[in-house]
Amino acid sequence: MSDAVQQDGRVLRVRVASGRANALDGEAMAEVAETLRGLATTEQAAERGLGAVHLVHAGGNFCAGGDVRSFAAAEDRASFVKDIADVFHEFLEAYVTCAVPTVAGVQGWAAGAGMSIVLATDVVLVGDGTKLRPAYPGIGFSPDGGMSWTLPRIVGLARARHILLSDQVLGAEDLLSLGIASVLVPDAELAEEAAGTAHKIAQGPTAALGRIKTLLAASFDRPLRAHLDAEAAAISASAGGAEGAEGLAAFGEKRPPRFH
Repeated sequence: MSDAVQQDGRVLRVRVASGRANALDGEAMAEVAETLRGLATTEQAAERGLGAVHLVHAGGNFCAGGDVRSFAAAEDRASFVKDIADVFHEFLEAYVTCAVPTVAGVQGWAAGAGMSIVLATDVVLVGDGTKLRPAYPGIGFSPDGGMSWTLPRIVGLARARHILLSDQVLGAEDLLSLGIASVLVPDAELAEEAAGTAHKIAQGPTAALGRIKTLLAASFDRPLRAHLDAEAAAISASAGGAEGAEGLAAFGEKRPPRFH
């Protein structure tokens, strides 16, 4: 494994940004995408002994998005940016659809594609100084990375319009109130808290958490009756599996469950 992909116990640590201001790294994104495609099912995750993905950064700001200087220097800017977007989207799809929960501690700025990654993460922790900004309008671009899809689903269409069209900067309190982040901790504690959260989730019932992630992802696009049927099938599978057996046994014996 390279420094873009590292296994830490039951947690897979991945990095997709590097260099000045932590701009997106094409080679790292491709490597991470290939790895995450191998975690498309909970069975694959179990074979690897993995229960969570922790998206990390190299210090400083979380992610400045794409390298704007390279955009400006490209001879054929349209083709150049399209190629970068395609690589980014391969990573993002693998990141969103991997079977285990994703966790990120967002330090400092997450702008442009960095904000798109935050919006696509299952569990987001932020520090006092965390700031998100769409940033695309500031360089005359429209969004990529699914921002125009994820943002209205999280904050509602009216707020998404305001945030994107006015290129609004969102501080830590905004991120909590809008539901983009779930935990606010002091900046100095953010990295440790995010790592601890990833490890805690990774010790949970991998198959059940994968089913929860799948149900949540489908909830916006499925009628209630169909979703109830999917929930019934999922809870039945959980009850009939090894995790359900251990969970019920632990409950009866008044002890913490040991899923791994």
